[in-house]
Amino acid sequence: MHFSRRVPSDLAPNRFALALAGARKSARRLIDLTVSNPTQVGLGYPHDLLAPLADAAALVYDPQPFGLRVAREAVSEDFARKGVHVPADRVVLTASTSEAYSILFKLLCDPGDRVLVPRPSYPLFEHLTRLDDVEAEGYRLEYHGRWSVDVDSVRSAISARTRAILAVSPNNPTGSFLDGPDLAALAAICAEHDLALIGDEVFADFPLPDRVPVRAGQADIVRQRGRQGGHEAAETLLPRPPGVLSSQQILAFSLGGLSKSVGLPQLKLGWVGVGGPDDLVGPALGRLEVICDSYLSVGTPVQQAAGALMTSGVAVRARILARISENYETLVHLTRRYPSCTLLAAEGGWYAVVQVPATASEEDLVVTLLEEDAVVVYPGYFFDFPREAFLIVSLLPVPDEFRTGITRMLERAASPVHGD
Repeated sequence: MHFSRRVPSDLAPNRFALALAGARKSARRLIDLTVSNPTQVGLGYPHDLLAPLADAAALVYDPQPFGLRVAREAVSEDFARKGVHVPADRVVLTASTSEAYSILFKLLCDPGDRVLVPRPSYPLFEHLTRLDDVEAEGYRLEYHGRWSVDVDSVRSAISARTRAILAVSPNNPTGSFLDGPDLAALAAICAEHDLALIGDEVFADFPLPDRVPVRAGQADIVRQRGRQGGHEAAETLLPRPPGVLSSQQILAFSLGGLSKSVGLPQLKLGWVGVGGPDDLVGPALGRLEVICDSYLSVGTPVQQAAGALMTSGVAVRARILARISENYETLVHLTRRYPSCTLLAAEGGWYAVVQVPATASEEDLVVTLLEEDAVVVYPGYFFDFPREAFLIVSLLPVPDEFRTGITRMLERAASPVHGD
Protein backbone atom coordinates (compact mmCIF):
# COMPACT_ATOMS: atom_id res chain seq x y z
CA MET A 1 0.00 0.00 0.00
CA HIS A 2 1.28 3.47 -0.88
CA PHE A 3 1.01 6.11 1.84
CA SER A 4 1.61 9.82 1.44
CA ARG A 5 5.09 11.15 2.13
CA ARG A 6 3.42 13.88 4.18
CA VAL A 7 3.26 11.34 7.02
CA PRO A 8 6.56 9.97 8.43
CA SER A 9 7.32 6.43 7.31
CA ASP A 10 9.08 5.54 10.57
CA LEU A 11 6.47 5.52 13.34
CA ALA A 12 8.55 3.66 15.92
CA PRO A 13 8.63 5.37 19.35
CA ASN A 14 11.96 6.74 20.53
CA ARG A 15 13.77 5.65 23.68
CA PHE A 16 12.17 8.31 25.87
CA ALA A 17 8.66 7.52 24.63
CA LEU A 18 9.19 3.82 25.36
CA ALA A 19 10.51 4.57 28.84
CA LEU A 20 7.59 6.92 29.55
CA ALA A 21 5.03 4.37 28.40
CA GLY A 22 6.61 1.77 30.67
CA ALA A 23 6.71 4.12 33.64
CA ARG A 24 3.04 5.01 33.23
CA LYS A 25 2.11 1.33 33.32
CA SER A 26 3.90 0.84 36.63
CA ALA A 27 2.42 1.47 40.06
CA ARG A 28 4.92 4.24 40.78
CA ARG A 29 3.47 7.75 40.83
CA LEU A 30 5.15 10.12 38.40
CA ILE A 31 5.72 13.84 38.81
CA ASP A 32 5.02 15.18 35.35
CA LEU A 33 6.95 18.40 34.75
CA THR A 34 5.86 18.43 31.10
CA VAL A 35 2.11 18.79 31.70
CA SER A 36 0.59 21.31 29.30
CA ASN A 37 -3.11 20.72 29.99
CA PRO A 38 -4.44 23.44 32.32
CA THR A 39 -7.57 21.41 33.08
CA GLN A 40 -5.50 18.76 34.90
CA VAL A 41 -3.44 20.80 37.35
CA GLY A 42 -5.95 21.73 40.04
CA LEU A 43 -6.66 25.32 39.06
CA GLY A 44 -10.24 25.24 40.35
CA TYR A 45 -12.37 26.27 37.39
CA PRO A 46 -15.63 28.13 38.16
CA HIS A 47 -18.39 25.50 38.30
CA ASP A 48 -20.65 27.41 35.89
CA LEU A 49 -17.95 28.39 33.40
CA LEU A 50 -19.37 26.21 30.60
CA ALA A 51 -23.01 27.14 31.16
CA PRO A 52 -23.07 29.43 28.07
CA LEU A 53 -22.62 26.35 25.87
CA ALA A 54 -26.24 25.43 26.61
CA ASP A 55 -27.64 28.60 25.04
CA ALA A 56 -30.63 27.81 22.81
CA ALA A 57 -29.01 29.78 19.98
CA ALA A 58 -26.67 26.82 19.50
CA LEU A 59 -29.60 24.77 18.19
CA VAL A 60 -29.58 26.77 14.95
CA TYR A 61 -26.92 25.87 12.40
CA ASP A 62 -25.82 28.87 10.36
CA PRO A 63 -22.55 27.93 8.60
CA GLN A 64 -20.27 30.87 7.84
CA PRO A 65 -16.79 30.42 6.29
CA PHE A 66 -15.06 32.68 8.81
CA GLY A 67 -17.37 31.81 11.71
CA LEU A 68 -20.43 33.43 13.23
CA ARG A 69 -20.42 37.19 13.45
CA VAL A 70 -21.13 37.14 17.19
CA ALA A 71 -18.01 35.07 17.84
CA ARG A 72 -15.81 37.12 15.55
CA GLU A 73 -16.94 40.28 17.33
CA ALA A 74 -16.01 38.65 20.63
CA VAL A 75 -12.52 37.92 19.30
CA SER A 76 -12.25 41.49 18.00
CA GLU A 77 -13.09 42.73 21.50
CA ASP A 78 -10.47 40.38 22.95
CA PHE A 79 -7.83 41.89 20.67
CA ALA A 80 -9.00 45.34 21.84
CA ARG A 81 -8.54 44.21 25.45
CA LYS A 82 -4.85 43.88 24.60
CA GLY A 83 -4.69 47.21 22.82
CA VAL A 84 -4.85 45.81 19.27
CA HIS A 85 -7.45 46.98 16.73
CA VAL A 86 -8.72 44.06 14.62
CA PRO A 87 -12.19 44.54 13.07
CA ALA A 88 -14.45 41.50 13.17
CA ASP A 89 -14.28 41.44 9.36
CA ARG A 90 -10.59 40.60 9.71
CA VAL A 91 -11.11 37.70 12.13
CA VAL A 92 -11.13 34.08 10.95
CA LEU A 93 -12.25 31.34 13.35
CA THR A 94 -10.61 27.90 13.39
CA ALA A 95 -10.89 24.77 15.50
CA SER A 96 -7.30 25.12 16.75
CA THR A 97 -4.02 26.89 16.22
CA SER A 98 -2.79 23.85 14.30
CA GLU A 99 -5.69 24.23 11.88
CA ALA A 100 -4.94 27.94 11.61
CA TYR A 101 -1.41 27.12 10.48
CA SER A 102 -2.80 24.67 7.94
CA ILE A 103 -5.17 27.15 6.32
CA LEU A 104 -2.43 29.79 6.18
CA PHE A 105 -0.03 27.34 4.52
CA LYS A 106 -2.77 26.56 2.00
CA LEU A 107 -3.25 30.29 1.43
CA LEU A 108 0.39 31.22 1.03
CA CYS A 109 2.25 28.16 -0.22
CA ASP A 110 2.36 25.82 -3.18
CA PRO A 111 3.77 22.29 -2.65
CA GLY A 112 7.50 22.55 -2.00
CA ASP A 113 7.42 26.18 -0.88
CA ARG A 114 9.13 27.17 2.35
CA VAL A 115 8.34 28.97 5.58
CA LEU A 116 10.92 30.08 8.10
CA VAL A 117 10.49 28.82 11.67
CA PRO A 118 12.36 29.75 14.86
CA ARG A 119 14.77 27.33 16.51
CA PRO A 120 14.69 26.38 19.30
CA SER A 121 10.91 26.28 19.32
CA TYR A 122 7.84 24.08 19.25
CA PRO A 123 8.61 20.78 17.44
CA LEU A 124 5.12 20.55 15.95
CA PHE A 125 6.16 22.89 13.12
CA GLU A 126 7.96 20.10 11.31
CA HIS A 127 4.79 17.97 11.29
CA LEU A 128 2.40 20.79 10.41
CA THR A 129 4.44 21.98 7.45
CA ARG A 130 5.00 18.47 6.17
CA LEU A 131 1.29 17.67 6.29
CA ASP A 132 0.70 20.57 3.88
CA ASP A 133 3.68 19.63 1.68
CA VAL A 134 5.56 22.73 2.81
CA GLU A 135 9.20 22.81 3.91
CA ALA A 136 10.27 24.33 7.24
CA GLU A 137 13.56 26.18 7.21
CA GLY A 138 14.99 27.25 10.56
CA TYR A 139 16.31 30.59 11.74
CA ARG A 140 18.13 30.96 15.03
CA LEU A 141 17.14 32.39 18.37
CA GLU A 142 20.21 33.28 20.41
CA TYR A 143 20.58 33.65 24.15
CA HIS A 144 22.72 36.43 25.63
CA GLY A 145 21.03 37.03 28.97
CA ARG A 146 17.73 37.05 27.08
CA TRP A 147 16.61 35.44 23.84
CA SER A 148 16.60 37.42 20.59
CA VAL A 149 16.32 36.74 16.88
CA ASP A 150 19.53 36.18 14.92
CA VAL A 151 18.48 38.44 12.05
CA ASP A 152 21.40 37.35 9.86
CA SER A 153 20.20 33.74 10.09
CA VAL A 154 16.76 34.89 8.89
CA ARG A 155 18.23 36.61 5.86
CA SER A 156 20.48 33.68 4.98
CA ALA A 157 17.55 31.23 5.17
CA ILE A 158 15.44 33.07 2.59
CA SER A 159 15.19 31.52 -0.86
CA ALA A 160 13.09 32.09 -3.96
CA ARG A 161 10.52 29.66 -2.55
CA THR A 162 10.17 31.30 0.88
CA ARG A 163 6.63 32.54 1.47
CA ALA A 164 6.36 33.43 5.17
CA ILE A 165 8.21 33.90 8.43
CA LEU A 166 6.76 32.31 11.57
CA ALA A 167 7.36 33.89 14.96
CA VAL A 168 6.14 32.64 18.34
CA SER A 169 5.71 35.27 21.06
CA PRO A 170 6.25 34.33 23.77
CA ASN A 171 8.12 31.40 22.32
CA ASN A 172 7.67 27.80 23.44
CA PRO A 173 9.79 26.73 25.30
CA THR A 174 12.20 29.66 25.68
CA GLY A 175 9.51 31.99 27.05
CA SER A 176 10.88 34.90 25.01
CA PHE A 177 8.74 37.69 23.58
CA LEU A 178 9.42 39.11 20.15
CA ASP A 179 10.50 42.58 21.20
CA GLY A 180 10.22 45.81 19.25
CA PRO A 181 13.60 45.72 17.44
CA ASP A 182 13.25 42.05 16.47
CA LEU A 183 9.70 42.61 15.24
CA ALA A 184 10.81 45.62 13.20
CA ALA A 185 13.65 43.60 11.67
CA LEU A 186 11.35 40.72 10.69
CA ALA A 187 8.76 43.12 9.28
CA ALA A 188 11.43 44.86 7.19
CA ILE A 189 12.60 41.53 5.79
CA CYS A 190 9.01 40.54 4.98
CA ALA A 191 8.45 43.85 3.18
CA GLU A 192 11.70 43.51 1.24
CA HIS A 193 10.97 39.95 0.06
CA ASP A 194 7.16 40.14 -0.19
CA LEU A 195 6.62 37.63 2.63
CA ALA A 196 3.84 37.23 5.17
CA LEU A 197 4.52 37.32 8.91
CA ILE A 198 2.68 34.71 10.99
CA GLY A 199 2.68 35.37 14.73
CA ASP A 200 1.74 32.57 17.09
CA GLU A 201 0.66 34.64 20.10
CA VAL A 202 -1.31 32.03 22.02
CA PHE A 203 0.73 32.60 25.20
CA ALA A 204 0.65 36.41 24.99
CA ASP A 205 -1.73 36.67 27.96
CA PHE A 206 0.91 35.23 30.28
CA PRO A 207 3.86 37.59 30.69
CA LEU A 208 5.85 36.85 33.82
CA PRO A 209 5.65 39.88 36.13
CA ASP A 210 8.65 42.24 36.01
CA ARG A 211 10.45 40.07 33.47
CA VAL A 212 9.32 41.48 30.13
CA PRO A 213 11.71 44.05 28.62
CA VAL A 214 9.18 46.64 27.48
CA ARG A 215 10.46 49.96 26.20
CA ALA A 216 8.50 53.18 26.49
CA GLY A 217 5.58 53.27 24.11
CA GLN A 218 5.68 49.54 23.35
CA ALA A 219 2.73 48.49 25.48
CA ASP A 220 0.02 49.88 27.66
CA ILE A 221 -1.40 48.62 30.91
CA VAL A 222 -5.15 48.33 30.44
CA ARG A 223 -8.00 46.94 32.45
CA GLN A 224 -10.98 44.82 31.55
CA ARG A 225 -14.07 44.26 33.63
CA GLY A 226 -16.14 41.11 33.55
CA ARG A 227 -18.52 39.00 35.57
CA GLN A 228 -17.10 36.23 37.75
CA GLY A 229 -19.55 34.28 39.86
CA GLY A 230 -21.93 37.23 40.00
CA HIS A 231 -19.24 39.65 41.15
CA GLU A 232 -17.57 42.45 39.28
CA ALA A 233 -13.94 41.57 38.57
CA ALA A 234 -11.01 43.51 37.16
CA GLU A 235 -8.01 42.27 35.24
CA THR A 236 -4.79 44.22 34.96
CA LEU A 237 -2.82 43.38 31.83
CA LEU A 238 0.90 43.36 32.40
CA PRO A 239 3.19 45.20 29.96
CA ARG A 240 4.26 43.23 26.93
CA PRO A 241 5.99 43.97 23.61
CA PRO A 242 3.83 44.67 20.54
CA GLY A 243 2.31 41.85 18.51
CA VAL A 244 2.77 41.15 14.82
CA LEU A 245 -0.37 43.09 13.86
CA SER A 246 1.40 46.31 14.81
CA SER A 247 3.34 45.95 11.54
CA GLN A 248 0.88 47.77 9.29
CA GLN A 249 2.86 47.68 6.03
CA ILE A 250 2.98 43.90 5.56
CA LEU A 251 0.47 41.06 5.50
CA ALA A 252 0.45 39.67 9.03
CA PHE A 253 -1.53 37.04 10.90
CA SER A 254 -1.93 36.73 14.67
CA LEU A 255 -2.96 33.33 16.05
CA GLY A 256 -4.79 32.82 19.35
CA GLY A 257 -7.44 30.68 20.98
CA LEU A 258 -9.44 29.66 24.03
CA SER A 259 -7.00 26.83 24.69
CA LYS A 260 -4.52 29.20 26.30
CA SER A 261 -6.30 32.52 26.81
CA VAL A 262 -8.94 31.05 29.14
CA GLY A 263 -7.46 27.58 29.70
CA LEU A 264 -10.12 25.65 27.77
CA PRO A 265 -8.38 23.42 25.20
CA GLN A 266 -11.33 21.03 25.06
CA LEU A 267 -13.63 23.61 23.46
CA LYS A 268 -11.63 23.78 20.21
CA LEU A 269 -11.88 27.43 19.25
CA GLY A 270 -8.95 29.27 17.76
CA TRP A 271 -8.67 32.36 15.63
CA VAL A 272 -6.59 34.32 13.18
CA GLY A 273 -6.46 38.10 13.19
CA VAL A 274 -5.46 39.47 9.79
CA GLY A 275 -3.52 42.71 9.54
CA GLY A 276 -1.88 44.86 6.92
CA PRO A 277 -2.78 47.23 4.09
CA ASP A 278 -6.15 46.79 2.38
CA ASP A 279 -4.60 45.85 -0.97
CA LEU A 280 -3.03 42.80 0.68
CA VAL A 281 -5.68 41.91 3.24
CA GLY A 282 -8.57 41.95 0.75
CA PRO A 283 -7.14 39.32 -1.63
CA ALA A 284 -5.99 37.22 1.34
CA LEU A 285 -9.44 37.18 2.93
CA GLY A 286 -11.08 36.34 -0.39
CA ARG A 287 -8.92 33.25 -0.75
CA LEU A 288 -9.24 32.33 2.92
CA GLU A 289 -13.01 32.34 2.48
CA VAL A 290 -12.71 29.63 -0.16
CA ILE A 291 -10.45 27.53 2.07
CA CYS A 292 -12.53 27.90 5.23
CA ASP A 293 -15.81 27.30 3.41
CA SER A 294 -14.46 23.87 2.46
CA TYR A 295 -14.14 22.80 6.12
CA LEU A 296 -16.55 24.72 8.41
CA SER A 297 -14.82 23.04 11.33
CA VAL A 298 -15.82 25.16 14.32
CA GLY A 299 -18.87 24.01 16.32
CA THR A 300 -21.86 26.30 16.79
CA PRO A 301 -22.16 26.06 20.62
CA VAL A 302 -18.65 27.34 21.29
CA GLN A 303 -19.09 30.15 18.78
CA GLN A 304 -22.31 31.32 20.41
CA ALA A 305 -20.67 31.12 23.83
CA ALA A 306 -17.36 32.74 22.87
CA GLY A 307 -18.09 36.19 24.29
CA ALA A 308 -19.37 34.88 27.63
CA LEU A 309 -16.46 32.44 27.91
CA MET A 310 -13.92 35.19 27.31
CA THR A 311 -15.56 37.36 29.95
CA SER A 312 -15.88 34.70 32.65
CA GLY A 313 -12.53 33.21 31.66
CA VAL A 314 -10.77 36.17 33.25
CA ALA A 315 -10.79 34.20 36.51
CA VAL A 316 -9.11 31.17 34.92
CA ARG A 317 -6.51 33.31 33.19
CA ALA A 318 -5.66 34.96 36.51
CA ARG A 319 -5.22 31.57 38.17
CA ILE A 320 -2.95 30.33 35.40
CA LEU A 321 -0.83 33.47 35.60
CA ALA A 322 -0.59 33.16 39.38
CA ARG A 323 0.44 29.50 39.05
CA ILE A 324 3.16 30.00 36.47
CA SER A 325 4.48 33.04 38.33
CA GLU A 326 4.69 31.11 41.61
CA ASN A 327 6.38 28.13 40.00
CA TYR A 328 8.83 30.29 38.09
CA GLU A 329 9.91 32.01 41.30
CA THR A 330 10.34 28.57 42.89
CA LEU A 331 12.49 27.54 39.94
CA VAL A 332 14.61 30.68 40.29
CA HIS A 333 15.11 30.01 44.00
CA LEU A 334 15.90 26.30 43.68
CA THR A 335 18.27 26.66 40.72
CA ARG A 336 20.44 29.07 42.72
CA ARG A 337 21.28 26.18 45.05
CA TYR A 338 22.98 24.31 42.20
CA PRO A 339 25.77 26.45 40.68
CA SER A 340 26.32 24.00 37.83
CA CYS A 341 22.73 24.47 36.63
CA THR A 342 21.50 27.68 35.01
CA LEU A 343 17.95 28.86 34.54
CA LEU A 344 17.66 30.71 31.24
CA ALA A 345 15.58 33.86 31.68
CA ALA A 346 11.95 33.54 30.54
CA GLU A 347 9.58 36.44 29.95
CA GLY A 348 6.26 34.66 29.59
CA GLY A 349 4.40 31.50 28.63
CA TRP A 350 4.10 28.19 30.42
CA TYR A 351 7.60 26.74 30.07
CA ALA A 352 11.15 27.25 31.27
CA VAL A 353 14.61 26.08 30.21
CA VAL A 354 17.36 24.91 32.55
CA GLN A 355 20.88 24.39 31.25
CA VAL A 356 22.61 21.51 33.03
CA PRO A 357 26.11 19.98 32.89
CA ALA A 358 26.62 17.95 29.69
CA THR A 359 28.32 15.08 31.50
CA ALA A 360 25.99 12.63 29.78
CA SER A 361 23.52 12.89 26.92
CA GLU A 362 20.19 14.61 27.41
CA GLU A 363 18.46 11.37 26.50
CA ASP A 364 20.34 9.44 29.18
CA LEU A 365 19.50 12.13 31.73
CA VAL A 366 15.76 12.33 31.03
CA VAL A 367 15.43 8.54 30.97
CA THR A 368 17.31 8.28 34.27
CA LEU A 369 15.09 10.94 35.81
CA LEU A 370 12.08 8.98 34.65
CA GLU A 371 13.21 5.55 35.76
CA GLU A 372 15.10 6.43 38.93
CA ASP A 373 13.42 9.60 40.18
CA ALA A 374 9.88 9.28 38.74
CA VAL A 375 10.16 12.75 37.20
CA VAL A 376 9.15 13.55 33.62
CA VAL A 377 11.00 16.36 31.82
CA TYR A 378 11.75 17.08 28.17
CA PRO A 379 15.24 17.09 26.65
CA GLY A 380 16.35 20.14 24.73
CA TYR A 381 16.82 18.26 21.48
CA PHE A 382 13.04 17.81 21.26
CA PHE A 383 12.92 21.57 20.57
CA ASP A 384 15.98 21.78 18.28
CA PHE A 385 18.41 23.26 20.76
CA PRO A 386 21.69 23.34 18.84
CA ARG A 387 23.74 21.66 21.57
CA GLU A 388 23.42 19.91 24.92
CA ALA A 389 22.43 19.91 27.67
CA PHE A 390 19.06 21.57 28.34
CA LEU A 391 15.97 20.42 30.21
CA ILE A 392 12.51 21.81 29.51
CA VAL A 393 9.86 22.01 32.23
CA SER A 394 6.26 23.20 32.38
CA LEU A 395 5.26 25.88 34.89
CA LEU A 396 1.72 24.52 35.26
CA PRO A 397 2.08 21.67 37.82
CA VAL A 398 0.67 21.86 41.34
CA PRO A 399 3.26 23.92 43.30
CA ASP A 400 4.18 21.27 45.89
CA GLU A 401 4.72 18.66 43.18
CA PHE A 402 6.61 21.18 41.09
CA ARG A 403 9.00 21.93 43.96
CA THR A 404 9.61 18.24 44.63
CA GLY A 405 10.09 17.39 40.97
CA ILE A 406 12.45 20.30 40.30
CA THR A 407 14.53 19.42 43.36
CA ARG A 408 14.93 15.84 42.14
CA MET A 409 15.77 17.06 38.65
CA LEU A 410 18.45 19.47 39.83
CA GLU A 411 20.00 16.97 42.21
CA ARG A 412 20.24 14.40 39.45
CA ALA A 413 21.52 16.85 36.85
CA ALA A 414 24.15 18.29 39.20
CA SER A 415 25.60 14.90 40.14
CA PRO A 416 29.10 14.27 38.73
CA VAL A 417 27.80 11.59 36.36
CA HIS A 418 24.08 11.44 35.56
CA GLY A 419 22.65 8.21 36.91
CA ASP A 420 25.23 7.74 39.71
